[in-house]
Amino acid sequence: MSSYTLSDATRARWDREVAKYPAEQKQSAVMACLSIIQQEEGHVSRESEEVLAAYLGMAPIAVHEVTTFYNMYNQQPVGKFKLNVCTNLPCQLRGGQQALEHVLNKLGVEAGGTTADGLFTVQQCECLGACADAPVMLVNDRQMCSYMSHERLDELLDVLKKA
Repeated sequence: MSSYTLSDATRARWDREVAKYPAEQKQSAVMACLSIIQQEEGHVSRESEEVLAAYLGMAPIAVHEVTTFYNMYNQQPVGKFKLNVCTNLPCQLRGGQQALEHVLNKLGVEAGGTTADGLFTVQQCECLGACADAPVMLVNDRQMCSYMSHERLDELLDVLKKA
């Protein structure tokens, strides 16, 4: 028995996503539906993947392959603020690794770790597509932060702590 329960509200949101595609291509809504799960649950569990697979008529492994392919889907619970710091080559050349290390040291966690208070999860990531603005960081997979000097990183962390 799955520990993930599909609510009426979630089903309605999934129905809206599926309606964007021809009936025989409803599996095309898998990414949007995974995003809905993550918005509501904070992460995508194997149980929620199985419920989604049944809903879309897909093999559970096919949904899991999507979840694990993209780093925007959290497979485990994360902090209130997920900080992805780009360390791809263009950002590396403009201080990306130093930005990551600064955040890790400031918060006292290792890459991929979550602070003891559950507020921050810090992850290293690949290209965020803003190389000219390096170093860059993505907050909660939604807010891009550019030109992240140590001072700007400190300011951001302070603002998020107060939020």
